[in-house]
Parts: sequence; C-alpha cells; structure tokens
Amino acid sequence: LRWLKNTLKLQPWRAMCRDSVAEPSLSPLGGDSPMEMDKRYWFVFFLPALLFLIYLSAGFQRWFAFTASTPGAQPKQVEMARAELQSIALLQQQADGLLRLWNATSNSSDGEMLKGEIMAQIRLNREAQQMLLSSHQNRSALGAGSRAYYNLDAGGSASTCRVVDTVKHAVKNGYRWKPNANKYLVAVCTSGQFSNHLICIEKHMFFAALLNRTLVLPNSKVDYSYERVLNISHIQDCFAGNSTVITFDDFRIMRKGNLFVNRFLCYMHDCYLDKDHEDALNRVGITWGKKEDAWSEAANEKPPSRLDAAQFISKFACDDEVIGIGDVFYANVEEKLLKQTGGPLAHTCQSIIKPHSFILAAAERFIQTFLGRNFIALHFRRYGFLTFCNENSKKGQNCFFYPIPQAADCILRKVKSSTASVIYLSTDAQESETALLQSLLVESGTVIPLVQRPMHEKGEKWDSPLARHGVLSDKEVIAMLDKTICAMSATFIGTPGSTFTDDIMRMRREWGTSSTCDEFLCQGEKPNFIAGLH
Repeated sequence: LRWLKNTLKLQPWRAMCRDSVAEPSLSPLGGDSPMEMDKRYWFVFFLPALLFLIYLSAGFQRWFAFTASTPGAQPKQVEMARAELQSIALLQQQADGLLRLWNATSNSSDGEMLKGEIMAQIRLNREAQQMLLSSHQNRSALGAGSRAYYNLDAGGSASTCRVVDTVKHAVKNGYRWKPNANKYLVAVCTSGQFSNHLICIEKHMFFAALLNRTLVLPNSKVDYSYERVLNISHIQDCFAGNSTVITFDDFRIMRKGNLFVNRFLCYMHDCYLDKDHEDALNRVGITWGKKEDAWSEAANEKPPSRLDAAQFISKFACDDEVIGIGDVFYANVEEKLLKQTGGPLAHTCQSIIKPHSFILAAAERFIQTFLGRNFIALHFRRYGFLTFCNENSKKGQNCFFYPIPQAADCILRKVKSSTASVIYLSTDAQESETALLQSLLVESGTVIPLVQRPMHEKGEKWDSPLARHGVLSDKEVIAMLDKTICAMSATFIGTPGSTFTDDIMRMRREWGTSSTCDEFLCQGEKPNFIAGLH
C-alpha cells in the first residue's frame, strides 16, 4: 500500500517520459524498482478505463445518430436528405426525357443503335436512383413514383417494351354468318405449307359467310388434319351455331355418302388444282360435274387485284347445293376487313382461329418449365429463303435473308430494349447456323441463351398433353405449338415475308399480347451481302 501511494504521487510526465534503458536494481529483494514497475502498472490501471470511455463514446454517437432522424435533431442531415430527394426528382425527369427520345427514334439501323445507347443511359439512371433511394426509409413510396417515369414492369425492371392496348371482342363492320340449310362450300387449299393453308381456310370462312353457306373443311388425306390442330367446336361457338363450320366426316354423314360437288367455280385459274390434287379428291369420294373459271380466259378476263363483298357475291352466288371455288390464298376481297383484329366476321370471341386446348396446355407448360413470363420469341425462317431472296434481288425486289452475324446484331439491339434474358428460337435453320448465332449473342459479357423445343423424353412432363392425345410426332401440331409459344412471348421478332410469322402476329393482336417492341428481324435493313450482287 505504501508503494502504491508513492506511485500515485509521481508526476505523470516523469513516468511517461522515463528512458526505456534499464537501470541497476535498487530493490533490497533484487527485483524491479518501484519506478521501473510504475510504468507497467500505469498502463494496467488506465487501459481498461480508456477502453470503457471509448465504448461509451461510441454508444452515445449511435444514440445521437438515431435521434438525428427526428425533426430538428440534425439540420445538416435533414438538408442532405432533402438534397437527395431533389436529385431523385431530377433523375426521374431525365429518365422521362430519355424515354420520349427513345420512342421518337426510328427503327432504322442507325436508329436501333441510338436506341441501344439511350437504353444504356436509362439503366444507369435507374441505378443512380436506386442508390439514392436506398438511404431513405420511405424508398418504397418513392420507388412507386419512379416507376411512372421509368415505365417499369411489375418486377421493377426498366423496359421500353409494353403491351399494346387492344379492346377485346372489338370486331367492327363484321359480316353476319347465317348459313342457309343444305348449302355448302367445300374448302380446297393447295398453295404452300400449313400457314398458307390456314390463311386459305380463314378466307374460305369469310366467303362462306358472304354466300350464306356452311363451310366443309378438307379431308386429312387430301390436306392437313385441321381438327387435330384447331378447336373446331370453339369456332362454332363463336358464331352461336354448329352449322357454320363442319368437318369432312360430318359432311359425309349429313350427305349420306353423297360427296358430289355440283359446281366448281374457280376464283383462280383452274381452281389451282393439278392432276395430283384432283386424283386425291377423287380417292376420298369427291366428284364434280363442272369446273370453270369465274373469269373467262377466252374473254381475256383476269381476277381483279381487289374485290369488295358485293362484287364477290354477284360473281359466286348460285342456287347449287354444294359448290367449290378452289384455292383462295391469293384472293383479295375486302382487304381492310380481313386485316382488322378479329377478322371480317361478326362473332362473340376474342379470336376465332384458336389452337386446340391440348396445344395451349403444352405451350403454357413449356413456358413454365424453360422460359418464364419475360422472354423474347424469335421466328428465324431459313429454309428456301436463300434462293427466294436471290431471285427477288435479281428482279429488284426485297430480300430478307440476312447473314448470321448481321442477324445477331439486330437481335442484340432488340435485347437491349427489353429486360428479357432468354430467347425462344423457332427455326428451320441447320445446327451449324444456330450454333454460330448462339455464339454471337453476347451482351455485356453475358451469353443470351437460345432455347429450342427439345425432342420428347420419357421424363419430360411439359409435353404430356400432346402425349395423351398421341400427337407428339404430328408436324402440324408441333408447328402450331411453336406459334402458340411465340404468341405468348413478351416480345416477338419475326421473319419478313413469312406467313408463319404473319399468323403469329395475328394471334398476338387477337390475344392481346402484342408489344410495342414487336417487329421483323432487321426491320428496315437490307442484307449486307447478297450472292450475285457483290
């Protein structure tokens, strides 16, 4: 105790400034002297006290920082918060202006490049807003306000692509379809592939309505099996009657096997029927008495480039029970009505031509499994278009067969204007082409995956609706499945000049899934290389 008292009497500066060199021991016990020991005890005594004071000071700082959020507690912090909110408001105004500039930019090649740069600036703007908002407790309310400026989707991601507003069931100036009893129009379609035939069937429906007749769908041994692809009962329900459209088998039953066509009055020359098609019709029991052109070649007449409904009726109306007018894919009657959303006929449905229910179910399961809600669909038609393109170019007509690198650039520009991270690819291209395309689809170091519909595997569940109906290998069913998936995408890129693409766009308009970003591949551009022209 005496030593401790002497130690506490020492001058602090002496203890702190003592030379660190050891002095001779003065202790009678031979140990350290009290002056040598005071340095260590000084720190032992004061170090815990110093740490305790630091702990208290940190706690008080936290308490003051907490109370700073109360009104008037910290004027500088309140001023900083106000400045941040003003900065957010300015960023929102900047984003609004960028979006207006994006919408005003054309879809040309240079315009698409500019759009990509504008979108990059919009994303930087969004990140800046989010960083400023992250320091505010009311950032959720502010975020809701910024969504209006950003045109954000439900997940809060910036996007300039939005669904086109369409009014459901809005079919204006539509013709009523009220078939007369025992009056039939037998559909015959021969031009092109399945999508061309669908257009031919749609036009037949319109013409049957104009002539007040029931439409008879083709036999699957002569044409495609439409009843496996289309929901026929849905078509009938749209017109509130079962007598508008019937299958060939139903027609056979109604006629008790009498499949005689009283008259073939051909819209196109010779009804577009060659010897092979005529033989195929005969094999399923269809015969006819007379086949003549509506416009006589002897009188040097040709089908007009355009017809209105009254002209068509005056040319093809007759009292015969069963008639045919041949292939009408190229027929042009009431073009504006045919192109309007919902078609030219008055009906009660959103869309008349609708895939079968099991195709819709398989498409939805595929999207749920592989794609998710936000995806881009690309119809990339290649087969036959190379030759078609080169022939058109020699005639001075448009060509839409793009080299793979050019196509990849066009696709990437579209990806930049969307928030989608995956692309569904519907194509007839060879694997060598799709592999090169995939390798070029890289955005900011990230590969944009191309997803194609896989072959059926026993473990797969998404295509079980098709398996249950035994149509896994049906080419037309698979084609309609591809169309349905594309029609459900957030953004669609189609192939110009393709009726497959045209039908997808029709479906999107009628289903209300069209996007402001939907367009043809490399729209407004010419191929950067065409064989024979370079």
